[in-house]
Amino acid sequence: MSARPADRLSFRAVDGSTWADFERLFEARGGPKSCWCMVWRATPEEARRRDGPSRKKAMHKRVQAGMPVGILAYRDGQPVAWCSIAPRSTYRPLGGPEEVPGENIWSLACFFVVRPLRSQGLVRKLIREAESYARRNGATILEAYPVDPESPSYRFMGYVQTFREAGYREVGRAGSRRHVYRKALSRRLKDGSEGTIP
Repeated sequence: MSARPADRLSFRAVDGSTWADFERLFEARGGPKSCWCMVWRATPEEARRRDGPSRKKAMHKRVQAGMPVGILAYRDGQPVAWCSIAPRSTYRPLGGPEEVPGENIWSLACFFVVRPLRSQGLVRKLIREAESYARRNGATILEAYPVDPESPSYRFMGYVQTFREAGYREVGRAGSRRHVYRKALSRRLKDGSEGTIP
């Protein structure tokens, strides 16, 4: 049996070397070129400029500065999906509990998958890759803000069932629609096993 298209994937972080791929994905037909994933990142000054080109410029500025913003999924060398994964401190308040000493919280804030690959489990793959990426960069907790399937908004942030199945637990609510889910990340111990980061 041949692999499904969503099984033939590779992943890369968005940085200076992959910006053109990020740009191509967002500007493709059906892409989120009006927001550029800046809604939860914008400073008060940036928030006054809501047009797509201004948001693109603001995102590009972050990437040029070396700030983590997310990861891309590729199929056959072409970008086909995006996941916004970055330190929570680089976003506006998302509604999660306050960080306590010793924690390094990263946030999973958005997903985009090209239409032909939707409903093939790609979001689950993005979550797993986001966990690895955040862990490699020192995160101890991954936080997400999914909604129920019937929610009329924020569906780009994922669904609660997907995160439950991925081992996340609910720790609160953010507004009337978004749930706050968290997962403690693990690290490799000297013997090769995994241990939970406290």
